[in-house]
Amino acid sequence: MASSNTSRDSTTNRWFLRRLHRSIGSPQVRLAVGDGDPYPAEATDGRATVRIDGLRTLLSLAMNPEVGFGEAYSDGRIQVEGDLVLLLETVLESMPEGGPSRRARLFSRWLDWAQANTLRGSAKNIHHHYDLNVDFYKLWLDSRLVYTCAYFPDEATTLEQAQLAKMDHVCRKIRLQKGEHVVEAGCGWGALALHMARQYGARVTAFNISHEQIEVARERARKEGLDCQVEFVEDDYRNITRRYDAFVSVGMLEHLGAENYEALGHAIQRAIGDTGRGLLHFIGRKRPHAFSPWIRKRIFPGAYAPSLAESLGVLEPWDYAVLDVENLRMHYARTLECWLRRYENAWSDVVKMFGENFARAWRLYLAGSIAAFRAGNLQLLQIVFAGERCRQIPWTRAYLYSEQDDEKSPWIRAIS
Repeated sequence: MASSNTSRDSTTNRWFLRRLHRSIGSPQVRLAVGDGDPYPAEATDGRATVRIDGLRTLLSLAMNPEVGFGEAYSDGRIQVEGDLVLLLETVLESMPEGGPSRRARLFSRWLDWAQANTLRGSAKNIHHHYDLNVDFYKLWLDSRLVYTCAYFPDEATTLEQAQLAKMDHVCRKIRLQKGEHVVEAGCGWGALALHMARQYGARVTAFNISHEQIEVARERARKEGLDCQVEFVEDDYRNITRRYDAFVSVGMLEHLGAENYEALGHAIQRAIGDTGRGLLHFIGRKRPHAFSPWIRKRIFPGAYAPSLAESLGVLEPWDYAVLDVENLRMHYARTLECWLRRYENAWSDVVKMFGENFARAWRLYLAGSIAAFRAGNLQLLQIVFAGERCRQIPWTRAYLYSEQDDEKSPWIRAIS
């Protein structure tokens, strides 16, 4: 009798594995229940094998593959034999175009409601992610705690160098000049604001609703003697009211939700009017699509990555001209690869801080993000824009890459 039940269970498992494998586009990966034989049985060119602990987990994968996989991997009910990033990249590239199941769409809509980015909701969402513990982020970010896409001018560039290069890339794009007053919306732990003050002689007012990040940023400004040039304000971007020369937002737009783009545009208009210029740096998509429900549930509540067309909803109602658009997708993949290597090296420390469930969830988040940028599911966009009366419009893009002094550069066109 036991042999008959075992055979029946094996047949049932294999039927579900076959259905699940087909539903995710029949990728070059193998699925198995427990220590049973993988499906498909043939070789998969060295790709990973996913071992599922039992039928209950298998059913959760069948109903909602992304959330089911994320929860089961975090809980240890799924084990991956092989390269996790390659596995996820392979699945992303094979997934059919039909979109998520009805159950997955309903869950995504519920998250939209539960995590709405109202003034109170935004504070709660940001607290969930950024106020974890600065010591956690110190384990795997660069020394300046820059938690956004770096810029790698060449293959030999280190993460530390690439984050500095990114900050210079941003400053050069907005043609930042000594003595100008910049407002930054969403400043993280303050690296860019301090860089603009230290390296470019700018005055900076930086807004952030993460209490922990603001405290770290203020302490850094005091230690560097820059607190007279940089003001870190613990407040929402919607409360920006003063006038500035330039506006910068790096890594904040994806936290707003499209329903709040008009509010951001209004804040920009109040800040720089029709004479200033600015830059938006954000994770985007090729076309409108809901953000990962598992990442919204576990890692980034309230997140939404807009398409390029959607992001222009911030600027077009206020008559801002787009001067430059750059896609740094592969730079973010490289950045995340650096972060994941450091994260794996600090694995035991992460487990001590938050437990293995948390550590596995964040490993999956970093690995999945690498896969999404490699596969093209996610983009990293930088948009430079200006008001109609802005007098600092570059003639060419040479200023982004030339080391010449700005005052001597012949390729800047001053419009008068």
